[in-house]
This record gives sequence, C-alpha cells and structure tokens, in this order.
Amino acid sequence: MESLLGPLLPLYDRERAAGRAVALGLLVETAGSTYRKPGALMLIAANGDSAGLLSGGCLEGDLAEYARTVIDTGKARVVSYDMRGGDDLVWGLGLGCEGAMHILLLRVGPQNAWQPLAHLAQALARHEQTAVGIVIASELNDSPTGTVVLHGTAEVAAVLASAADCGRIGWFEADSPRWKMMALPLGLPPKILLLGAGPDAAPVVDFAARLNWKVTLVDHRPAYADGSHFPQAERVLHGQPEELLGTVDPAAFSAAVVMSHHLPSDLKYLRALSATPIPYIGLLGPAARRERLLADLGADAERIRGRLYAPVGLAIGGRSPESIALAIIAEIHAFVHAGAARAQGAQLPLHPATPVIA
Repeated sequence: MESLLGPLLPLYDRERAAGRAVALGLLVETAGSTYRKPGALMLIAANGDSAGLLSGGCLEGDLAEYARTVIDTGKARVVSYDMRGGDDLVWGLGLGCEGAMHILLLRVGPQNAWQPLAHLAQALARHEQTAVGIVIASELNDSPTGTVVLHGTAEVAAVLASAADCGRIGWFEADSPRWKMMALPLGLPPKILLLGAGPDAAPVVDFAARLNWKVTLVDHRPAYADGSHFPQAERVLHGQPEELLGTVDPAAFSAAVVMSHHLPSDLKYLRALSATPIPYIGLLGPAARRERLLADLGADAERIRGRLYAPVGLAIGGRSPESIALAIIAEIHAFVHAGAARAQGAQLPLHPATPVIA
C-alpha cells in the first residue's frame, strides 16, 4: 500500500506546532511508467520544505509552486504531468518516465482541524487500520474537490471500511451531479521481532528504521537488552526465551528473526514461535545449525517448518554485519510486500479551507 505516513510526520508535526497550514499532495491517477502509484503522499510547507516523493525528484520543485497557491487560497486543485510523448521540452522538467501523473493538492491546517493528517496520525500511533475519503472530482458546492470524508453516508462508510480492512484503495462515484471519492487506507508499517540484541542486531534496526518499520528486540542477557544500544527501536525488552509469549503479543508482528547466537536460547525461541501465527520466522546461522535445532524441536518442528527462512536473508553476498542485515531486511521486505521471497541461490523456506465531512 502506497499511502505511508511515517516520512511525512516530522514536517507535519513541525508545521502544526507553528500553526502553519501545509499542502498535502495525493497521487490519484497514473498511466504508463511512473515512480509512484496512486495513494502515494507528499507534504509541502509554505516555505518549500517537503517530505515524501511522488517522483524521483523531477517534479517536486514545480509542484511546490502550485502548493503555495493552495495553501494561500485553501482551494484544492489537480496538477497533471503527462510525459508519454517523450518531449521534455514542453515541461522542461526532464521527467523521463514516459508516464502521466495526476496529483491532487489540498490544504491541511487549522481551518479544517488538520484533516486528514490528524486522523491518520492518530491511527498510526495506535497501529490501527483506517481509511479516509478524499473527493477528487465534484460538481457539488457543499462537497467540492479536496473535501475530506471521515464517515459520510452508509454507502460511503462501507467503502471506507472495506479499504481499511483490505489495505487497498477504494472508490465511490455518483452521477448527476458527479461526485467521486478515493478511499485512502493507511499503510501500517510492519512490526518486526528480533530475538537477540547483540551488536549485529544494530544494523538490522537501522535498516528497518529507514523503512519506518517498528522493531521490538528481546534478549535474555541484561547487558544486551539495553535500549541505549538501539535508539531507533520501538522497544527493547529483557526476558527469558521460554517466557517470550508472556513478554510480547506475537499476533502484532509480521516477522520474527532469531539471532541470539546461543544455541539453547535459539531452541527455546523457536519452540515459542512455533505456537504463534507469525508468518515469517528467520533463523541466523548455517544449514547444519538449522537441522540440529529442528531435530531438537521434535514435534514442534512441523509447526514451524513451513514458515522458517534459514539461513535468513537473501543471497546478495557479503559477510559484514551490515551486509547480513541488508540481506535480512530485503528478504522480509519481499515477503511482506510480495509474499514469500524466492531469491536465486538463497535458502528457501523449508516447504519449497478544505471542508471535512465528519
């Protein structure tokens, strides 16, 4: 899902604290080859500062000029870029994408209670699924283009609920007069559980933080379970492996990686994970170590075998902690976004005045 909010929050928080309205850019439609797809977001401040990308940096400067007008007037507008003809001389932007993009700019500020960003930010803080409606075309005077829809009629509310549940954009359209709404779901970042907080866990946390993922680390060694070692982690917990299910809620995590470098502890972590619904379980270490742990798991091995990625990480080469961390994050990214990753040569899983309608 493209509507990720995390990269926009620092700029949003800064401008809101200062009481300054911003322009929210929403990519509503694309054709051909484009850098981002519908649902992508960008935030632009009145001074030109921005967060998020809708292109590879080609059109953001031009878009900022339109954003200032939207902030000043409060009137939303759609800005279109069409480079399918391959003639950059028309725009002078050097896009080179050979695609078309239609971007809706709307003002977000005190005038409309900072919606839809306030609603989305609150849901993100609670890690709750939600969706907001944005009117992208309208002939209605009381619900013009750029209107933010949080609830609406029963039919509109159903579209919003469906978009939130499935994490995909939904649409509601009416004719005579024409009114079209995009139901934009919040893209919740994956939550990752690292079991083992040794020094080699630090680059894993760093890479995950760059993606705005939320990482929880658990370690049975007090000296390792130190939050100051992982300032970008959401939580760092001290707990015994056999008490894992009482320490964290396993249903909250998209993936877990066992990397304590301590064979008895890894065995206990795997036994605990076998009783969880976590769909991706990574195990650090060579194949021989994996087979020994599976043998020691006994009957519990069958409950984990189809979810186990061991050795963890894509086969991208490199032996440094940073290279291994990159391989781990890349494999989890592929799994979360495109199902089970199957990399060539990699060890695979052991089964093969914007109005608001409130």
